[in-house]
Amino acid sequence: MPRRLGNARVLMYSHDTFGLGHLRRCRTIAHSLVEDFRGLNVLIISGATIAGAFDYRARVDFVKIPSVIKLRNGEYTSMDRHIDLQETLKMRQSIIRHTAESFEPDIFIIDKEPLGLRGEVEDTLAYLKTRGTTLVLGLRDVMDAPHLLEAEWKRHGVLNKIGNLYDDVWVYGPPDFYDPLTGIDVPVSVRNKMRFVGFLQRKSYAEALPAGVTPDDYILVTTGGGGDGADLVRDVIGAYAADPSLTQKAVIVLGPYMSAEQRNHFREACQGHPHLEILEFDNRMEDRIAGARAVIAMGGYNTYCEILSFDKPALIVPRTQPREEQLIRATRAEELGLVSMLSADDSADNLRFASAIKDLLKRQPPSVTAPGLQMEGLPTISKVVEGWLREKGNPHLSLAQG
Repeated sequence: MPRRLGNARVLMYSHDTFGLGHLRRCRTIAHSLVEDFRGLNVLIISGATIAGAFDYRARVDFVKIPSVIKLRNGEYTSMDRHIDLQETLKMRQSIIRHTAESFEPDIFIIDKEPLGLRGEVEDTLAYLKTRGTTLVLGLRDVMDAPHLLEAEWKRHGVLNKIGNLYDDVWVYGPPDFYDPLTGIDVPVSVRNKMRFVGFLQRKSYAEALPAGVTPDDYILVTTGGGGDGADLVRDVIGAYAADPSLTQKAVIVLGPYMSAEQRNHFREACQGHPHLEILEFDNRMEDRIAGARAVIAMGGYNTYCEILSFDKPALIVPRTQPREEQLIRATRAEELGLVSMLSADDSADNLRFASAIKDLLKRQPPSVTAPGLQMEGLPTISKVVEGWLREKGNPHLSLAQG
């Protein structure tokens, strides 16, 4: 049964310039918190263009800020090409600050970007610190190659600002998997605040599988947001075309950020194919992965958590641009026996990829290949949040059930 919290408020920030990972991670944490605490409310600030396409539990809501897109070369541009990027950033910064002033959160959780996109949250962090808000930076298990991350953060003095502004730094993974700040000269003031909370477990909310779907009758191919997933989809289709003996059904989810031209091309390529099904987007990927026999993915953080949560054999084909995050995570996961990995060059070899897919169908799930892995992130976060709100003297906080 959920514990009671009287009018406690958690604000979350998700900059959302490329893909869906940040928003989906925030949403997972938000849903877990409102399930655990009846009086708690969560508001997510998001730049995702399709933030409204997801379902939100009661007492979880979002504020949409103008969208900014991260290009393949790492640069940014406004979603509305007629509005200057700097003007868009000013609007975002203003909305973030005014939302914080109005919402008056007890806790403010920033996802991945310590100062926000182009520093847009720094002013709000400084303001909330004067108001006694607990400030949390949440880092995924892998950020990027150390030399790239260190160069990016040094330009803006990020590590010192983390030490001065934040009360806690959560790492969404276990310490024996990967340290997101490895290879970087991290001040003691930051190291002392780092807390490895563990991977964030996912749940399937469907009482039944989608219509016409039976358990374990398909391989799920997911590209996350899809903005950089065209190569993986092309290679899966190519593998099926090159090897007629590959007859296991594959459900390919393109993702909402794949270009219309690419989506149309892939729909035409799969039209009439007896073993390939194309879906443009599914806002409940947890249910799709839960029903799959195995998963082929690029290996972003959320997909990886879902693979482990639902104990699915997985073949990861990581991208290496604009960040090396997926490659680092996949390499470590393969070392631990959690997944198998194929390079993008090898996946482009149709027969080699077809062979790897057949091997995937014979692969044991992670619970067999790497037993003992715990998914303790969400319970850990709830315990930490409860402790903080007790310290703040929340008069309505009670462990009473019901």
